[in-house]
Amino acid sequence: MPHIVLLGDSIFDNAAYTDGGPDVLAQLRGELPDGWTVALAAVDGSQADAVAAQLAGVRGDATHLVLSVGGNDALMASGLLDEPVYSSADALRLIGASVRGFEARYQSAVTACLARGLPLTVCTIYHGNFPDADYRERVEVALTSFNDAIVRTACAHGLDVIDLRAVCDQPQDYANPIEPSSVGGAKIARTVARVVTGAAMPAARLFV
Repeated sequence: MPHIVLLGDSIFDNAAYTDGGPDVLAQLRGELPDGWTVALAAVDGSQADAVAAQLAGVRGDATHLVLSVGGNDALMASGLLDEPVYSSADALRLIGASVRGFEARYQSAVTACLARGLPLTVCTIYHGNFPDADYRERVEVALTSFNDAIVRTACAHGLDVIDLRAVCDQPQDYANPIEPSSVGGAKIARTVARVVTGAAMPAARLFV
């Protein structure tokens, strides 16, 4: 029987943010066909370097892995958005250095997942729902580089990518600036189910 394992951070481990509503795990169970099961290995607050430890607890009968990680890595680097710099070139260099470190950690996480020999789907980092428009714009610009690292890694391994920027695109999708609400979680669960069951018809294709 198909058995999905969710890896990563609070994109999947969002029970603490649903205000009593269903979390992504419960919602995904409701979206899957009869006979499919799903387990949560993701842990709220995790960064890319925590994925290997999450994999250690994955059951031997797992058939699909879904990974959503990187938001907390980007959050740890968010101080760069207020860093005083002499020029825009300096700002780009700071972001580039942070992204290079993240990309190395993300590649290690993906390599650890692929070592299981199972189909792997990865997710981009969504933009969140920051109330300050100026800060929100800076976040979106900076996350472009982090998401480029994710997409580049996925392309290198021929992986399916769920673009959470397009999935969680409304304020009600968020319980706070960075966590998915039950509304957003339902959209995430629906998309994951469509991808892993093969029901998704992509709106766009990326060829490399």
